[in-house]
Amino acid sequence: MTLGLTIYAFAWIAIITPAKFIGGGIPGVSTLIVEATNGFLEMGTIYFGINAILLLVALVVIGPAFGIKTVYAMCYMSLALSVLPSIVSPDLVGLQEDKLLSAILGGALCGLGIGICFSQGGSTGGTDIIAMIVNKYHNVSLGKVIMLCDVIIIGCSFFIYHNISAIIYGYVTLGLTGYTIDAVLQGNRQSCQLMVISKHYPQIADTIVSNAHRGVTVLDGSGWYTKNPQKILMIFCRRNESTAICRIIKEKDPDAFISNAAISGVYGNGFENLKLKQKQ
Repeated sequence: MTLGLTIYAFAWIAIITPAKFIGGGIPGVSTLIVEATNGFLEMGTIYFGINAILLLVALVVIGPAFGIKTVYAMCYMSLALSVLPSIVSPDLVGLQEDKLLSAILGGALCGLGIGICFSQGGSTGGTDIIAMIVNKYHNVSLGKVIMLCDVIIIGCSFFIYHNISAIIYGYVTLGLTGYTIDAVLQGNRQSCQLMVISKHYPQIADTIVSNAHRGVTVLDGSGWYTKNPQKILMIFCRRNESTAICRIIKEKDPDAFISNAAISGVYGNGFENLKLKQKQ
């Protein structure tokens, strides 16, 4: 979490802010206030103050639904946004004049940092808290509320920079942040389902279990054209393991029929744990 939050703060201090546009979230609101007050308040102080207010409101409205990791992330992010400006030079990356590259690199690093934080069970708070408050009273998805908040925050940058291009670059950053978060969270955890039809299914199954260390389920099937019974192997594996498993299959039976489907998640032994909140 600390590594991810440091990357996230670095992206704002070293890349996004020097290029004179903003992204979404509470860091975006903090940047707007800093620019509007000509730097009278530090970005880290504003970030902490806004999150503290939102957290207090959330405690009253929806109760103590936030863990220690979220509180830690908010406090550490505030500290990083306060300390990094004195350590990192605004021209460290040298992209102040190239807003497009700043938007691409800044969005990618923001997504990387947030994705690492999310993968460890943390949250940066901010617009997430607003979304949870709205969701308590209105049947609106959290993602839509967060996206609407970010769109409004970036749109408000026009009143600070008086430039449409700043809004466009902000939306580019927002899009890349979301894409990178998804890529980081999925990563090697993305799973595949292999279905194999072969006469040599016993040899294929034994080799996969012993060499690839993945379970194999044997299903009964019937070819509709031939009307002959046949066995079907079903294998769940990680995406990065599918190539090695397919190689095993083709070595045992070059004529094997294989289907490879990407699936959103596999839950159980050897994969993810299914986490569900109990209903009150």
